[in-house]
Formats: sequence, C-alpha cells, structure tokens
Amino acid sequence: MADETNNIALLSNTNKEEPDPDAPFVVRVQQGDVDAFEHLVGRHQKRMLNIAFRLLGDYDEACECVQDAFVAAFRHIGSFRGAAKFSTWLTTITLNHARNRLKQLRSRTNRIAYSLDAGVKSDDGEIRIDPPSREPSVLDRLQEQDLKDKVRNCIQALDVEYREVIILRDLQDFSYGEIGSTLGVREGTVKSRLFRAREAVKDCLKKAGGIADGT
Repeated sequence: MADETNNIALLSNTNKEEPDPDAPFVVRVQQGDVDAFEHLVGRHQKRMLNIAFRLLGDYDEACECVQDAFVAAFRHIGSFRGAAKFSTWLTTITLNHARNRLKQLRSRTNRIAYSLDAGVKSDDGEIRIDPPSREPSVLDRLQEQDLKDKVRNCIQALDVEYREVIILRDLQDFSYGEIGSTLGVREGTVKSRLFRAREAVKDCLKKAGGIADGT
C-alpha cells in the first residue's frame, strides 16, 4: 500500500488537461452513494482489465488484480481531491497492484515471460476491420493472429517500466501527460522509455520473423 499511497500523493501536483467526466460520480461516492461507484466500475473496468492483462499476461490474475484495484480505489476515494483525472488515479492504483502481483507470480515460477496467447479467455475487445470487398481468408486470419501473438509476446518480454509505457500509449491511447501523471515521471522520461520500448519490440519482431529487415 505504500507505493500506492506515494503515487496518489504524486498526483496531487498534477494539473488536469480537461474537465473530468467522472468528477460528479466521484463526489457522489464520497457522499456515500455506492451506485455511483458501480457506474465508475462499469466505465473503467474493461480498460483496467486490458491494462492489467497486458502487463501480467494471465487473464485470471488480471481479473483478480483489477478487482483488488477497485476495492482499493473505493477505500481510498475519500482522499481523492481531483488534482488528476479519476481514470489516471485509478490506472495508477491498477498498475501498482499489477506490479505487486507480477512480483508474486515471478516468485512462484521459473518462467522468464508469459505467453499472451496461452489460455486467453478473451481478446480484450480488440476488433479487426475486415477488407471492404471480401472476407479475409483463413490463411489471412491465421497470419494476422500470428503477428498479433508475436507482438504480444514481444511486449510481454519487455522490462516492466517499458511495458507500461507502450501499453498505456500505443494500446490504450493515454496522452503523454496522463502517462507521466500515472507513473510519476516527467513527459520526457515517458517519451524516452516509449522510444526504447518501440525499438525493442521492433528488434524482437525481426528476430521472430514478424517484420522484414529494414522496415
């Protein structure tokens, strides 16, 4: 809980980029309205699960992680003052729980990395747009899935600090400012980590045969 509290404190010095649509519901929760918190869960559960799953690589563990994160958010929401968006604050809590759970998982196994295509029960809501003129062939779909799996495995192989930024920026479309607030680092640090993460994924894909040399 110490890391979680420290990150919450860091957010108190962060300016919001735009009005927070969750603010009215947060106020209602702070006034004792449990239904308002259920609304917040409904709004953010899928995104938090996506983030946790990408970081952990295990669907069941991600579900438990997100459940714990929402419980923690509910317990601490009285201390939330709106210095950052609720979604940023919640993402910070989710990442803290995911990091702790990742350490626990690593202590129980000798595996270096988790395969994101092993035992997956959902595809995180990702939707592939079909070609407008025809349905893709089975071979096309297999090739797309193969590339997707290679990308996931390459991201999963990154160190946590680099995995976090590429998940938040390239997979979840957080702004640099939101990522900096969430991780408690400067935007320049975010951009530097993101560049290194992308380069590492590119090198990994080349080794895995996912992209041709020189692309």
